[in-house]
Amino acid sequence: MPLEADDQKKVDDAIQEIGADSTGTKVLVLNAAESQKLGPFTVACTILNRTIGSGIFVSPAIVLKTTGSVGVSLLLWALGAVVGMSALFIWLELGLSVPKFELVNREETETSRQGEESLQCVPRNGGEKNYLEYIYRSKKMRTTCMFGVIYVILGNLSGNAVVFGIYILHAAGIEGRDSTVRGLAVVCMTAACLLHAAWRKGGIMLNNLLAVLKSLILVAIVIIGFAASAGASFGHGPVHGQTINPTTHKVTSNFDPHSSFAFATSDPAGYAASILFIVCSFSGYEQPFYVLSEVYRPKKTFAKSTIATQIFVVILFMLVNIAYLCAVSVDQRLNENLDMATVFFSEVFGNDVAPRVMSGIIAFCIFGIIVVMTFTASRVKQEIAKEGILPFSPFFAGSTTTPWNRLMQWIRPSQDPSYQPEQSPAAALFLHWMWSMVLIASTSPLIPTVAYAVLVPLYSYTVVILVAFFVASGLLHLRYFSDERHTWAKRAGFKPWGGPAAAIIYTAVSAFLLAATFVPPSSTSPFAKAKTGVEWYVVPTVGLGMLLLGLVYYLVFRHVYPRYFKDGKVLVVDREAVIVHEDGEYVQALEIVDFSWEARSGPGSNWDGRNEMEVQTVNIVAK
Repeated sequence: MPLEADDQKKVDDAIQEIGADSTGTKVLVLNAAESQKLGPFTVACTILNRTIGSGIFVSPAIVLKTTGSVGVSLLLWALGAVVGMSALFIWLELGLSVPKFELVNREETETSRQGEESLQCVPRNGGEKNYLEYIYRSKKMRTTCMFGVIYVILGNLSGNAVVFGIYILHAAGIEGRDSTVRGLAVVCMTAACLLHAAWRKGGIMLNNLLAVLKSLILVAIVIIGFAASAGASFGHGPVHGQTINPTTHKVTSNFDPHSSFAFATSDPAGYAASILFIVCSFSGYEQPFYVLSEVYRPKKTFAKSTIATQIFVVILFMLVNIAYLCAVSVDQRLNENLDMATVFFSEVFGNDVAPRVMSGIIAFCIFGIIVVMTFTASRVKQEIAKEGILPFSPFFAGSTTTPWNRLMQWIRPSQDPSYQPEQSPAAALFLHWMWSMVLIASTSPLIPTVAYAVLVPLYSYTVVILVAFFVASGLLHLRYFSDERHTWAKRAGFKPWGGPAAAIIYTAVSAFLLAATFVPPSSTSPFAKAKTGVEWYVVPTVGLGMLLLGLVYYLVFRHVYPRYFKDGKVLVVDREAVIVHEDGEYVQALEIVDFSWEARSGPGSNWDGRNEMEVQTVNIVAK
């Protein structure tokens, strides 16, 4: 439904204000109109499309080979499911609780405000950026810089794009050169960025279609695996329609309680790496949080849709793992091929075409996660640019009307006076594409498989584990050690089952993974250098080094740059949100971001020392 007259006037006045700005320092960012918002189905598809990728096809074999035990591997997958659900509860508690806005009119004075009771959570794009800034608020810009460096540089799926090229060539039966693989990676990333920049709705529709198809593929694997175990024949396979003897048949003995836990290895580094792969396979829950301000009625529908989707993912992934083991003998083929899905289809259908078909399916799934990650990650980078810490921040912070919308308006102009054009963060998409190309190019001296073994674990270690560790432990800080410890649980927009249990579980697991990945794996481990081509310590060292790089960036931006290039001035960024009622909820209709360098006028001018709550209630004001 259209906005009420008063709310529509607020939006129109803000747009006119930007048009009358003679300095040109302000950037107007329109949020998606109600008709363009993401509904529960799209939220679910965003999680599914990101979660169902190469992980569920490749990781089961890696975990089995590392642990040497069917029973242990399934227990690790069950642990990953618990960790994934815990992470979702953490993100829901924070995503529906911060940032907080004090909803006052411009005409109201400081003394007329009603204090804490007037604070409202209005969901905003950005995900972990918002939560970290709220938790570690004493040095807000230090937090922003350290997160921003990590996410701008590594917050893309360049490693997945490389392996996309590998699987495409294998599916086509072509012996490709390294340059061909990287060329396909560039085409894949470029296509995803161009799609979202040119047609927002088209990118969302493609995301939903890919999510449904990928879910159906996993359901088909479950049906085929269970049918093969029951004696169905698919032309070949381990069963051939014959009667199964559980004591002699290697496949069915996978589930023999007397042998399924036998021969388990004792490689701590291998177990840690296996848990990391599993946790990352369940990641994807965070994607809709990156675009939360573009979700329709988030306070009413978001928690239900995300929880239901994550439960569906957990059940589906566990069934897929069992289905694999219904057709694949653990000690028969896994030493030859670490791609469980390809081995599964070879065992079931028994021909040379099946592995190539599976390679095509995996490439299809990888393209899907690149599509959804491009959509969500560009919004995070736009939010980082709004803080003014990037070179050319006003450029990267803006949004533009999509070419598709311009074409449609040229063909059939809208007669609705409240019509809002479709917008996309084209500049942020360019930033996303640029750093993807940098990572693909920087690993060009490595063969594609080694580049994949570096880029994907590096993304997983930093973005999925390292950043999430600070989020989860920070939530515990809010609950028990901050000034809000007595009111946080009562005022939280989402109250998870088990209270702090989710934060405790994820903090413990992520801390273990951050430390355990420094333990050298055994020589026979699939994570040893002989298999990956990379020393075990490279990924965690570089991952932690990104934190140090972010700190250095902050110090340069805070002290060196203002002193030598801005005559000692300080950066002041005013983010003024126009908040309206939309179908019973407060939502952000647009935002005006004003960047300026101003002379110091006293202690209050220290932009780095401003308390985040003060920023929210003073500089971000609902009209």
